[in-house]
Formats: sequence, structure tokens, C-alpha cells
Amino acid sequence: MINSFKSFVQDKQLCSTEDKILLAVSGGMDSMAMAELFHRADYNFAIAHCNFKLRAAESDEDERFVKEAAKRFGVQCYTRTFDTAAIANTRGISTQMAARDLRYAFFEEVASEYLFDHIATAHHLDDQTETFFINLARGCGIGGLHGIKLRHGKIIRPLMYTHRVDIEDFVRSNGIAYRTDSSNQSTHYQRNKIRHQLIPILREINPGFDAEMAANISRLRDTEKIFRAYIEMARSEAMEHIDDVAYLDIKKLMELDPLPAFLYEFLSPYGFKSDDAENIIAAMGAGSGKTFYSLTHQLLIDRKKIIISGLPDDRPEQSYQIGSEDKTLEEPLKLSASVHKKKEFSISAAENMASLDLAKLKFPLTLRRWKKGDSFIPLGMHNRKKLSDFFIDEKYSLLDKQQAWLLCSGDDIAWIVGKRIDDRFKITPETELVYLLKLL
Repeated sequence: MINSFKSFVQDKQLCSTEDKILLAVSGGMDSMAMAELFHRADYNFAIAHCNFKLRAAESDEDERFVKEAAKRFGVQCYTRTFDTAAIANTRGISTQMAARDLRYAFFEEVASEYLFDHIATAHHLDDQTETFFINLARGCGIGGLHGIKLRHGKIIRPLMYTHRVDIEDFVRSNGIAYRTDSSNQSTHYQRNKIRHQLIPILREINPGFDAEMAANISRLRDTEKIFRAYIEMARSEAMEHIDDVAYLDIKKLMELDPLPAFLYEFLSPYGFKSDDAENIIAAMGAGSGKTFYSLTHQLLIDRKKIIISGLPDDRPEQSYQIGSEDKTLEEPLKLSASVHKKKEFSISAAENMASLDLAKLKFPLTLRRWKKGDSFIPLGMHNRKKLSDFFIDEKYSLLDKQQAWLLCSGDDIAWIVGKRIDDRFKITPETELVYLLKLL
């Protein structure tokens, strides 16, 4: 197992022994096996653990167990506790989705503050198969069938060469202790239904099912690369962008086959669905002037062009100022502001809080609505991103966009209130004073 691990990491160039690697460790079998492998391979690593408070005393025991394991390995352990159920309720999402969002936000925060090169998760080939069937059941295009990516930004998945049964053998033969999550056996969750009910049947039908699925997903991933390259070539021929407006040449579009598939791929980045593509094609035969709307964009069928632009914004300009001495704000949002010494401060990953480097801020701060052309550098990234693209990625509804507020320092966005801070204002090892804003 250790030799296969080393070979896989080296062959795929996931990390080196000189890199700083943050391991996401829950205390379960997979993550404890991963920690043991990194330890035996002499990698420079630390551990991060989230206590989601979803299983009462069990969650606290998991945290204690992981801290003790970190001591045995002689590495740093970063932990964070979340009231996940309350956060999920506030956001109107499932606890599983809330936990996922909180987990990755915390890992990115720790990696950014303490300069880790990579974040390693313990996903393996069985997780990839389960994700394939989850996406297939939900309904997806080819992009949903390529499995879990081996690398995504700072995140690496060094166990994507092995199966759960191999991990079990490694853990058992080496006497590696781990915690068992009782919820993993419940078929109340979709993933567990697939794991405990569907996949065993498929293995019974085909004893070589696991190897076949890994090969199938690999082929689909390669196929998607070819597909994406061809789509982008066709897009470059048929579509042009001027400022924030996209123009799709109808004559060139009509030469593409299958037309619905091409049009959907061209329009999906703007929030349009496959049904929209079918309706737009039907409307193209009825002359110009027809308008369609997604949650973020409007599409106008002109005589020779399909014109895609952001939704019109007729809101009056609104802005509010926050002075350096202000402690609270009542309008348009209820905010509290406070200053803390960095060494006495614990950063929270909660989205209703923004922990900013006070020295980087220009007062008075301005609270305003977003406008076309706004951009910022999301936490953990190095390049600017248009706010309109960020809203698309975060699946903002039209109402979410209309209600969005920005905290600005001079001309720069420091915080999309309640969502994400700008990387330029984050807390770093050089920070002395922290400016904490809390959405009440």
C-alpha cells in the first residue's frame, strides 16, 4: 500500500516531500489511512478537522480522537466547530451541503493563512463510482460523469488509485485506529443507498465491476476533453464578446449539428437550461424580437444575432458609509464592527462574518449594491473574477443578486456581504490588527 501510494503521488505529481500539505481528517477509516500513509512516506503535513455538531457527543469524540492522532504523528492540528444544522436552516440547504461548504471554506482559510501548498482529501475510487451514479440519477451532461477530479486548485486526492476494500485491508493489517460514523450505514442518504444497495448488485452481476467503472470513468474524462475542445472551437467561430455582451451568429449557429446540444453548451454559462435551448431554437424560426431570461441574463433574438447580456438593473444607486469608529450599522443591514489583536483572535469560517486586515482598509468603508463590471479576487485565488461570473458559480438567484451588498475599501471590494471576502484583505501572518464585521 505504501509503495503504491508513493508511486501514485509521484507519477501524478500531486505533491513533493518539500511541500506543506494540509490533510482533511474526519477520524474515519479513509482519512486515518491517508494520514498514516503521509506519515510513513515522510511528507510535511498537518491535520485539519471540522466538528459539525451533527452527532452530539460522537462529534466531540471524533474531534478528540483526531487531536490525539495528530499528537502521535507529531503534527499541528487545526479544528473548527460549526452549528451546521442552524447554518443549513438559515441558508435553506441540506445539512450535507452546508457541511461540505463549511468544510472546504475552513480548509482554504487554514491553507491560505498558514501557507500550505496543498489540501489533501481521502476520496478514493469507490467515492468516484458513487459520485458517478449520484450525478447520473440527478440528471447531468457529460461534465457530471467524469468522476472526482484528481486535482482542483489546491485540493489533491492522493487515494484515487485504490478501493475501499484495499484501505480496509491496510487499516486492519496495521492496526490503525479510526472512528465509525453511525450515519454511514443509514440508507436515508442517497450516497449510502448507492453504496449499500445499488453497487453490491452491480458487483454481483459483474465481479469485475470496480475495474470496469474506473476504466469507464477514465474514458469519459478523456472524451469530455475532446468534447470541450470541439465546443470551444465552435464557440469561438460563432460567438463574439464586446464588453459584457455576447453576440451569437445565427447563421453559423444553424450550421452546427446537433443544434440543441451546441446551443445548450454555448448558453449554459449564462444560466440557461436545456429546455431553454429548445425553446430558443423554436423561437428563432418565428422572427426577431423574442426575449428569454435566465436568473442572471437576458437573451434577445435579433435578425442575425442572438444577443446575451446581463439583466437590466433599474435600481437607484444606494451607498452607506462606515467610519473607523463606528461599532454598529442599522441601515441597510445590521452589522457590528470590532477590532482585535491578531494573536488573540480566532478566525471564523462563518459566512456572516468577515475577518479583514485592518491595515489594508481605507476608511470610511462603503456599503453599496453591485453593478455591471464589478470584479474582485475571491479568497484563495490570485486573479480577478467578475462578480457576474461569481454569482453564476455560486448559483445566485435573481433575488439573491438584487439583494447583494458589497463592502468596499476605496474602489476595491473587500467583502461580498454574507458570502466571500477579497483575497487582498485576508488575515496573513503579518497581520497585527483584525477588523471583524458581523452580519447580525
